[in-house]
Amino acid sequence: MTETAKAATKGGRKSPGLKISPVFTTPGVHPYDEVTWESRDVVQTNWKTGETVFEQRAVEFPDFWSVNASTIVTTKYFRGALGTAARETSLKALIDRVVTTYRKAGEDYGYFAAPEDAEVFEQELRWMLLHQYFSFNSPVWFNVGTTSPQQVSACFILSVDDSMDSILNWYKEEGFIFKGGSGAGLNLSRIRSSKELLSSGGTASGPVSFMRGADASAGTIKSGGATRRAAKMVVLDVDHPDIEEFVETKAREEDKIRALRDAGFDMDLGGKDIVSVQYQNANNSVRVSDEFMRAVVDGTEFGLRARMTGEVIETIDARQLFDKIAKAAWECADPGLQYDDTINAWHTNPESGRINASNPCSEYMSLDNSSCNLASLNLLKFLRDDDTFDVAKFVKAVELIITAMDISICFADFPTEAIGETTRNYRQLGIGYANLGALLMAVGRGYDSDGGRALAAAITSLMTGTSYRRSAELASVVGAYAGYARNASAHQRVMRKHQAANDDLRTYAPIDEQIHAAATTEWDQVVKLGAKDGFRNAQASVLAPTGTIGFMMDCDTTGIEPDFSLVKFKKLVGGGSMQIVNQTIPRALEKLGYPAETVEAIVEFISTNGHVVNAPGLKPEHYEIFDTAMGLRSIRPMGHVRMMAAVQPFLSGAISKTVNLPETATVEEIADVYLQGWQLGLKALAVYRDNCKVGQPLSDGKKPEEMAEAKAAPEVRVEYRPRRNRLPKSRVSRTTSFSVAGAEGYMTSGQYEDGKLGEVFLKLGKQGSTLAGVMDAFSIAVSIGLQYGVPLEQFAQKFTNLKFEPAGMTDDPDVRMAQSIMDYIFRRLALDYLSFDERAELGIYTASERARYVETGKYLSEEDEADLIESESLKNDAADDIQVHAEGPNQPALVEVEAHSTAEVLEKISGLSVDAPLCLTCGTKMRRSGSCYICEGCGATSGCS
Repeated sequence: MTETAKAATKGGRKSPGLKISPVFTTPGVHPYDEVTWESRDVVQTNWKTGETVFEQRAVEFPDFWSVNASTIVTTKYFRGALGTAARETSLKALIDRVVTTYRKAGEDYGYFAAPEDAEVFEQELRWMLLHQYFSFNSPVWFNVGTTSPQQVSACFILSVDDSMDSILNWYKEEGFIFKGGSGAGLNLSRIRSSKELLSSGGTASGPVSFMRGADASAGTIKSGGATRRAAKMVVLDVDHPDIEEFVETKAREEDKIRALRDAGFDMDLGGKDIVSVQYQNANNSVRVSDEFMRAVVDGTEFGLRARMTGEVIETIDARQLFDKIAKAAWECADPGLQYDDTINAWHTNPESGRINASNPCSEYMSLDNSSCNLASLNLLKFLRDDDTFDVAKFVKAVELIITAMDISICFADFPTEAIGETTRNYRQLGIGYANLGALLMAVGRGYDSDGGRALAAAITSLMTGTSYRRSAELASVVGAYAGYARNASAHQRVMRKHQAANDDLRTYAPIDEQIHAAATTEWDQVVKLGAKDGFRNAQASVLAPTGTIGFMMDCDTTGIEPDFSLVKFKKLVGGGSMQIVNQTIPRALEKLGYPAETVEAIVEFISTNGHVVNAPGLKPEHYEIFDTAMGLRSIRPMGHVRMMAAVQPFLSGAISKTVNLPETATVEEIADVYLQGWQLGLKALAVYRDNCKVGQPLSDGKKPEEMAEAKAAPEVRVEYRPRRNRLPKSRVSRTTSFSVAGAEGYMTSGQYEDGKLGEVFLKLGKQGSTLAGVMDAFSIAVSIGLQYGVPLEQFAQKFTNLKFEPAGMTDDPDVRMAQSIMDYIFRRLALDYLSFDERAELGIYTASERARYVETGKYLSEEDEADLIESESLKNDAADDIQVHAEGPNQPALVEVEAHSTAEVLEKISGLSVDAPLCLTCGTKMRRSGSCYICEGCGATSGCS
């Protein structure tokens, strides 16, 4: 048992324990009796394949929990085998499993003054979880109170030394962490470079070569049963001699991915061929020093140092290396930057070791071989109906959550003994929040505004100040963390830095002033109590991405992120879904003083257009309040950076957030973001330029304005012979979205009353581009040819099998491979408008026809052929010019593509594709959250949650 664990036993208690008074609960009333419960069926399907991936019926949830929240909790967090009595069937069972475990451990380890205090603690936790005021991180819900190891941490930091034993142990430890569904990060800078010699006289392999083995291990463990990629972070110091190779590693692999994609291989995220390239399972970050950044600014040289001796073995131009970092990030979003001197300047335990690395999402930064358990508050829950912030309840919630998180370390299990020892000795916690974007909108603050940043900073300061104050109180009850004595001076110095940052905070309105005043009181107590009793926890707060747990709490926005879009995708009880306007918008408009009829008109405008520009009655000066991460009024990159900078001085750790830039962003703009991130005092920063990665399949977001243009018939008067058979003014048409080797487009085909094809319009490339112009001209030429009697089969014969790039996989089940866009287009037209006999002569068949051939040895059975002759007689007759039926052939209904996520709703409205992968479980388009992607359909994440 460690020193801290000994101090935490009943006999080692320093004071009588915590007295806890009820704030959220009513004495004598159980929290479950205050809400209405209902039974729901949770049936989850992969909407692309139709396969049922999960089914559990008659699960019990409060009536105010959304369908999405109950689905995610049922599929992700209920324990026990499906179909057995051991399976959890109610939210009550899940919450009880966790809170009773926390209460018992708190009593066993001497946290409470009396059993009555433990009872209040349990009921208060139960009430807050039930009402979605906060959530623990996913491992708590997975493991606490079950027969599984009681792992409560989502974030891990490992270490590796310059020895083969250590490197192989790195592979082993990462493997066990990935197997448990968590992520890990580490710094490879102790491994000697490929420019240094081994003791045997040979040349070292260098850290990048060992990254290959770790990457392959991560990919294998992921594919062995997990539905999300193994989340990992790899860090290398900027003065490592192999830094240039490290910087360019993933950019080179991205070039390979593009080449393989163009050759027809499936290189999408989760595609069967993506495993043929390396380094795809990790986020890469360069650890830069102030010395290096100053050399970049000054345009001077910088020395790369040998790992064994520390001597400079190579001198480089700092600005050139910085430009290479920016260029690689422009090409593939890696590497990010971690600002080493800033990180360690806020380190509470420097006597125990430096902070060298972070977890995969870059919010947890602490000692090597350590872990952190997370919890996040739902900020919108603390906004009263009168638009004031409930400071008292917020403070009480933070106190209870910090207490619970610290208790969990007493009974927690860890993947390695080294991690367990460090965590028990330093007791790192990571309280954070979600729904900041929704809160700012509700109170009428723009995300990229001084007022928005001031409110975010005040809340963050209050949260961390309260956390450390409670940590000092816990130290008086169960003792300070074991490593505190040797780090007391440094820890207290960092507390004073937080306090000074709080003193410098400028407020803009009464809501800020109230929160800031409470934060000032908390920091005064932190300094006073910490000097007396020390602190229970070396770290208190981070801002995590809150992916799955954000959905569990029904948050509109995750972590520190702004709103993703103003229009949301919402699941309905009983099945189905609908598109709704963010419910925070009416509240914000009312706060701004708009009358009810204007609010209704603005909401209707947003529902149709997805943005607020030119909304009826909305003042232009209020537009910024409704700016979002995506869409017409998307927040500028530096708006994200400035928000991060506003809250960073009030966090123990860092912030999980990726700064998104448009596809048109330049290398210079990315370099400027990285430079300003350092100047503004961030600890870490990652960027993502839209569509920079091949392995992010895009959904076919239809562009309404482009479709409208495509349906317009050309007004061309020609009086030649043979006569032109014009299409009627009103005619049936169909629009097909397609993708050939990742190149997306739209085809609109119009037909005569007898069902014959009469026009084709193709939309590829951006409006006004050369490609778009050429395709418009080609479409007109083909349309005129069709109207002058050129048979479609003649076009198909000439243009099918035409070879040029892009060529490869398509998203059409009937035409799986295409040798060019022209090849695909005319195969699709043949399938839509030619009879079976005509297509058979061209060798063009549907997927079902090919399947029958595989089963029977012929493309149609006699019965199928008879059915086909009857159903397609109109097509054959029309093609042979024998008989024309006025009613034409049966036309399949043009079914509008249903949205399955907010990302797809945004694509549908804006006509812009959202750069994100499809969920590997349910096929839903995911959306970005911090450094990860989250699925609104099933709660899956692409990294740590």
